[in-house]
Amino acid sequence: MNVVVYARYSSHNQNEQSIEGQLEYCRNYAKQHNYNIIGEYIDRAQSGTNDDRPEFKKMIEDSNKKTFEGVLVYQLDRFARSRYDSAVNKAKLKKNGVRVFSARENISDDASGVLMESVLEGMAEYFSAELGQKVKRGMKINADNCYYNGGTVPLGLKLIEVDSNITDATGKIVKKKKYAIDEDTAPIVQKIFEMYNNGDLMADIIRYMNDRNIKTVTGYDFNRSSIRRILLNKKYIGIYTYNGVETPDAIPRIIDDASFNKVHDIMFKNKKAPARARAKTEYLLTTKLFCGHCKESMTGYSGTSKTGKLHNYYMCNNARKKLCDKKSVQKDYIEDLVVEQAREVLTDDNIKRIAEEVVKIADKERESTALKRLNKMLKENEQEIEIVLKKQDSILDLYDLGTQLEKIENRKIWLKCGGFITIDKTEALTAIDVNSGKYIGTSSLEQTVYTVNKEASIEIAKQLRLRDIGGIIIIDYIDMKEKEHKEKIIQVLQENLKNDRSKTQIVGFTELNLLEMTRKHMCSND
Repeated sequence: MNVVVYARYSSHNQNEQSIEGQLEYCRNYAKQHNYNIIGEYIDRAQSGTNDDRPEFKKMIEDSNKKTFEGVLVYQLDRFARSRYDSAVNKAKLKKNGVRVFSARENISDDASGVLMESVLEGMAEYFSAELGQKVKRGMKINADNCYYNGGTVPLGLKLIEVDSNITDATGKIVKKKKYAIDEDTAPIVQKIFEMYNNGDLMADIIRYMNDRNIKTVTGYDFNRSSIRRILLNKKYIGIYTYNGVETPDAIPRIIDDASFNKVHDIMFKNKKAPARARAKTEYLLTTKLFCGHCKESMTGYSGTSKTGKLHNYYMCNNARKKLCDKKSVQKDYIEDLVVEQAREVLTDDNIKRIAEEVVKIADKERESTALKRLNKMLKENEQEIEIVLKKQDSILDLYDLGTQLEKIENRKIWLKCGGFITIDKTEALTAIDVNSGKYIGTSSLEQTVYTVNKEASIEIAKQLRLRDIGGIIIIDYIDMKEKEHKEKIIQVLQENLKNDRSKTQIVGFTELNLLEMTRKHMCSND
């Protein structure tokens, strides 16, 4: 049979290894069942809650060519998490003579298989919908209490763990995270606001940050976008925002309202007069020159005299506001003076010493940043693993799968009539013994024995599939005198083994009235 493989992962938290794991499992399954894989369709970071997936659509379309008879998936929720989408697309495939096979879920072709497939699809859709509701509800609760709700933590802020007013099912207080001021990086944010409010251009701020090897919160160099995001971020004035609703004084503020509002006013004016950002004159001492009277920074300006001559100069920011009596200084004069003094100080030995110190500081900061990032990734991975384990336990409890799995491992299985069978595995073979147990029948002894053996045959076929029992199998039925009853028992067993995808062979009754048969393992333990 020609088949194609469909693989999918739903979020960026998963990766290519998830796809490779699915493909490897499907390929092994196809090899065991003599399926010929003629193609693979892979959707990366695509949700299964709808069928708007490029490769999935292509696969459905390609089924019209009738070059394959089956679609092999790792498990059914890879095909779809919505029962409606699953039914619609399976109907399209069925019209073209194509079936969907699950490599991981052993689903038979009979009525019980239809029920099992429906249950699995319903579980997948229920789990997806319930998870979405829980996430939204949890985020709303977090927002009401101004707890951290995910996303990138802005530069200048950090997260601290606090006791919340929420308790879990055991009554234990749940730990949550809140924003706090990061004393190491908050001064960087304050410097950016200060420079912008003092008239420095974004290009000057970017140069200032990158020249000092100061990085963004994601570890990259500063650019116009990163500076703009900082200047517009209301978290710096204590505002917590969720779903369009703003809560003031919910976060420790780094910037005062006056500075924040002034930035917005300047940005608005610059938007109206964008040519200001394209000034051709370069002021070498921007952010480096300070007033000797009031210690305020001095900013470069230019102006035209009555004669039409252009003058460039530095002026104290307070003097511009009439708060300082410092006179303006000609640009060329002060810059030449600073350059001359710098040349005297920056000898070859001093330059070498400064360069060595700068390299040491840069290496130290780079190592520190990388270590913080790795520790953060490690914590996130540990949290994801914990979430997955909790989800697994909740599904097992919800559907009582733990109890069902325990029953499969039981040696004794009771029959509806009151009889029972016992299954014992050895290295050489598997022995199954049939007992009448509590069943005494209502007619002759021979009919009673036949009734128990018949019901046992149906249950044995089922247990062989569920337990994936392979190799030589010996069934010790209750002794039957009539040859016709033995033949009927073999027929009942054969009929119920038709639903088994694994190859089975019934040898027949031996001289000791033991039924001998063989079955091939569905999955290897390699």
